[in-house]
Amino acid sequence: MEEIKELGASRKGTIQCLTIVGQVEGHQILPDDAKSTKYEHVLPLIAAVEESPEIDGLLILLNTMGGDVEAGLAIAELIAGMKKPTVSLVLGGGHSIGVPLAVAAKRSMIAPSAAMTIHPVRINGVVIGVPQTYNYFSRIQERIVGFVTEHSNISRKNFLKLMTATDELANDVGSVIYGKEAVESGLIDQIGTLSEALDYLHGKTTNSTCQNKTE
Repeated sequence: MEEIKELGASRKGTIQCLTIVGQVEGHQILPDDAKSTKYEHVLPLIAAVEESPEIDGLLILLNTMGGDVEAGLAIAELIAGMKKPTVSLVLGGGHSIGVPLAVAAKRSMIAPSAAMTIHPVRINGVVIGVPQTYNYFSRIQERIVGFVTEHSNISRKNFLKLMTATDELANDVGSVIYGKEAVESGLIDQIGTLSEALDYLHGKTTNSTCQNKTE
C-alpha cells in the first residue's frame, strides 16, 4: 500500500502497473495542490521492473496533461528501451508530452473517449528573443517529433500537420484527437480497455515463458 501511495504503482502476479497522472514534474517542484508524477520516482521503478525476475511485463496507465519535456522524454526513452513486454493505455487524456509516453510502449492502446493534444513546444517565463532561442525550441521539438514517429505508425508529415493546425484550438496552435482518430492516424496502435491491455501482456509473457522452456 505504501508503494501505491508514493509511486502510483501496484503489482499483482507478473504484471507491474505504472500510473502517469496529472502533470509530469521536472527539475522544479510543483505546488502541493497539483497532481503530479515525479520522474525521479518513475525512472528507478522502471529500471527495477526490467531487472526483476519476478515481473514479466509492464502496464502503463496514462491520464496526464503533459508537463516537463525532458522529464517526459526521459521516462519515454526508458520505457522504449525495455526488453520486457510493455503496454500503454491512455485513459481520459494523454496530452502534450503524454504523446511520447503513450507511444513508447511496445503496444499502445487508447480508450474510445480519451483525448490527446498535440502542439508545438511551449515555455513559461522570460524568453530572450534571439535566433539561438528559436533554434533551441526547434531542436527540442525535433526530439519529440523524431521519437513519436520512430515509435508509432504516424508519418512525420501528418504529425507535423496535427502539431501546427490553426483551426482546432481557440488560444493555441495544435490539435486535439480522440480514441478512434488517434488509431486511424497511426499514432496509437488500437482502441483498448484494461482487459485487452492485460490480455496482450499475459499473452506475451506466456509466449515468452513457453519459448524459454523450449530452448
